[in-house]
Amino acid sequence: MRTPLVATLAWRYVRGRRSLLLHGTARAALVSTSLGVTTMVIAMALMTGYSEDLQRKLIGGSAAIVAYALDDSRPSPAQIEALAALRGVSSVDEVAYGQGSLSRLEDPRPLEVTLRGLDAEQLERGAATPHGAPPDRASPGAARPSDLAPSSAPPDGVAPILLGRELERRLGAQRGEILRLVAVDLQDLRFRYRRVRHAGSFESGFAEADAGWVMIDRAVVAELGGRSSLLEIGLTDPLATAAVGRQVEDLLGDVFLVTDWRQFNRELFTALRLQKMALFLVLGLIVVVATFNVASTLVVLTRERRREVGVLSALGLGRRELTGVFLLCGVALGAVGSVLGVALGWLVSWLLTTYELVRFDPGVAAIYFISSVPFRVEPADVASVLLFTLLATFIACWIPAWRGAALDPGEALRYD
Repeated sequence: MRTPLVATLAWRYVRGRRSLLLHGTARAALVSTSLGVTTMVIAMALMTGYSEDLQRKLIGGSAAIVAYALDDSRPSPAQIEALAALRGVSSVDEVAYGQGSLSRLEDPRPLEVTLRGLDAEQLERGAATPHGAPPDRASPGAARPSDLAPSSAPPDGVAPILLGRELERRLGAQRGEILRLVAVDLQDLRFRYRRVRHAGSFESGFAEADAGWVMIDRAVVAELGGRSSLLEIGLTDPLATAAVGRQVEDLLGDVFLVTDWRQFNRELFTALRLQKMALFLVLGLIVVVATFNVASTLVVLTRERRREVGVLSALGLGRRELTGVFLLCGVALGAVGSVLGVALGWLVSWLLTTYELVRFDPGVAAIYFISSVPFRVEPADVASVLLFTLLATFIACWIPAWRGAALDPGEALRYD
């Protein structure tokens, strides 16, 4: 019966006629704990959202697995069919990349661009995705183009091209306008010129792609000197790159170098994980300071309940049980503050993400790879924050609870 009695006494102290929550020190403790937890939840949501969004966009920019030809070899149709039949593979695309510049005919000032050569089906697939689609459907490869699809080239031989939305703005090009493309042929060490038609635009949310990438037919990129022996392999589960990567290596042989998005960006995501841990510990100091308010509230409680402690001790309630009563009061106070902080942190994160209140201009976006910051509250992050807060509260409340329960019954009754 002792455990229910301890819980009952703690509940009466928290919710009784002289409720613990009515104390000014208790309200200060609630506010400080809630603010500390709110800060930690928002910070963890920021780091989680940024990492996941960056991961999604990096995978979209170069697929989960990429295979490079070490020579001029190209995969055979049989190899591509075998790759597409692998378990977990969602797409196999042959892509050509090139470098060059793009300018308007009436304005000769060029802008440097990266050419991404896709086949007709891929271009149509990208053009069919409406502008404004959800972020999880957008990537530089399957971008969010506008209404006008890049149909096959007209009789004049002018190839259609899709521009990144920021590139379109900087260039000042109008839909249907003829542009001048200059590509660098690294094999022949010469420049190649081509007129192209602005057929549409895309917005991936990846600042580097939106400001400097163009999508065009792969055959055109090959004519301009781009490499056409690069395979981009999409996976239904981008985290399962190790097992699928080994099968891809076996199918393609030694003439292809197979790598994945994890290997490409290992240092980046390692740095982000370390930064998230450091941020957690630094912001955790706010919660640690808030627990001193909870401890001071507990000191006030033990002073006010001196007579009741004496009576309970005289009736046989041991020091351990009395310590448990005060500890439960302190932990309950910390738990209430933590729940309020999590709710407030989730609300602020939802508002910041839904209305994109944290946005970057193109210059800053090019550095951080995103134009707006998503805040994602994950259950694992919330559990970590709650566990840390309750543990810190328990440690901070231990000493005042132990000292409050150590009062001699006779001295307490004589004092009152």
